[in-house]
Amino acid sequence: MIALPDLLVFAAACLLLVLTPGPNMIYLISRSICQGRKAGVISLLGVVAGFFVHMLAAAIGVTAVFLAVPMAYEALKWAGALYLLWMAWQAVRPGARSPFEAQQLAPDSSRKLMLMGFLTSALNPKIAVFYLSVFPQFISPEHGSVFAQSIALGLTQISVSFVVNLMIALFAAGIAAWFVHNPLWLAVQRYFMGFVLAALAVRLMLEQRRVV
Repeated sequence: MIALPDLLVFAAACLLLVLTPGPNMIYLISRSICQGRKAGVISLLGVVAGFFVHMLAAAIGVTAVFLAVPMAYEALKWAGALYLLWMAWQAVRPGARSPFEAQQLAPDSSRKLMLMGFLTSALNPKIAVFYLSVFPQFISPEHGSVFAQSIALGLTQISVSFVVNLMIALFAAGIAAWFVHNPLWLAVQRYFMGFVLAALAVRLMLEQRRVV
């Protein structure tokens, strides 16, 4: 069983992940604005299906690492910290793109919407690296099955992402228009996100290695 404080910190990291610009968010916003809310929600279902692929792959991989090569935790810890620092830089770097800058997309059928959402998510390297590098930081072998803890973390990430992306898909046009007229808040959001991501990276660097 994952400790509640760790689960809350992980949920916060998931929230930051879903709010950072990336293929999933840009696709969902663009689809919602160009083809309507229904298309955005259908695309989101495909994105969520892609999350399950990442979750199962990470759960199996992380379990193997903990059981076969416990010392690999240290490497994963630093990989996770460096990844979070990279995400922080992407949020605050000059010329960083806002996810609310929609792309023009032609209308697609419901089947293609789900397929494109799935492929956008399943092939998204940001999600894959997040799962493999950040998951181990919140897992303690002494708390039970590593696989079960990985699944719990995965379901937490999927739940947070689904709720946030659903709100974005439903209100994409209004949100995009609001940020266009309030660019200062867009900058504030980016810098706050960068600060919190950097803080999470420092937390991982200071984390002691957990042994089986």
